[in-house]
Amino acid sequence: MAKKNALEGRLVVLVGGSGFFGSRIAQELLSQGARVRIAGRHGEHAFRLKPLGNLGQVQFAPCDVTRPASITAAMQGADAAVYLVGAFAGEVEALQRDGAGLAAKAARTAGAQAFVYISAIGANAESDVRYARTKAEGEQAVLSAFPGATILRPSVLFGEDDHFINMFAGLIAALPVLPVFGPEARLQPLFVDDAARAVAVALADPGSHGGRTYEIAGPQVLTMAELNRKIAAAQGRKRAFAELPDWASKAFAALTGWLPGAPLSLDQWALLEAGNTSSGAFPGLKALGIAPRPLELFLDRWMVRYRPHGRFGTDPRAI
Repeated sequence: MAKKNALEGRLVVLVGGSGFFGSRIAQELLSQGARVRIAGRHGEHAFRLKPLGNLGQVQFAPCDVTRPASITAAMQGADAAVYLVGAFAGEVEALQRDGAGLAAKAARTAGAQAFVYISAIGANAESDVRYARTKAEGEQAVLSAFPGATILRPSVLFGEDDHFINMFAGLIAALPVLPVFGPEARLQPLFVDDAARAVAVALADPGSHGGRTYEIAGPQVLTMAELNRKIAAAQGRKRAFAELPDWASKAFAALTGWLPGAPLSLDQWALLEAGNTSSGAFPGLKALGIAPRPLELFLDRWMVRYRPHGRFGTDPRAI
């Protein structure tokens, strides 16, 4: 008889689970037989996931993490939970710190056996950057309320429908000359499906992974300049890149970062300048039994739609 999956039939609440990462986690959990409740202010953004589950396997719950009663209601009957809410601006403390602590407390009260907090590489309670500081404070709040929680600190995530690779891809396709902010900044991009698998592993075995912090990152370190060149090559486009000095990048972020839809805020610039690579101070994906896949495995296929004439181009590398 086949061994039953540890997550099969379990109800996992994904707080803030309607976005890019949350949707991939939901798909991973559904594939393992878990029941998933997506809790957030805009759960309708995840309605597309409903056909992936059996009858009753996918649920939706309204949830505002700044309202304790809302979180308590969303956690009713939970066997496990994941907290994904994050922001670079606005009520950052309320979302990344206070809300995380409230969710962990509500999950424990509801009888959940596992809790995962999605933090970030570079989380630091002493940081001057609000994002990094409140992520670390969120970790502390979660562990205070749910000592057996697992903290995952992912590097920047990439996927076919992400807002990271595709932002650069769109600019490269449109502009003959492209400015590169922080060209020497080092990244260790992680495939979103590998990150989702890490969440599932932590939820399935809280006895082994509870109370621990993991830095999860991809297998390759790239600079921002190298990343842009790889994307251009995958599109078959010859592009000129203007690698901006740090002072120019910072000035651009200061002048435009407050605008809606700005490509780079001051906090994002500070994080980029510091780099987004594993520190080596915590266990990584290997400790979770996961071999991360590199960006190059997917990039050529994903960039087809950005190539001149798309898939109908006869020699996409020639332009």
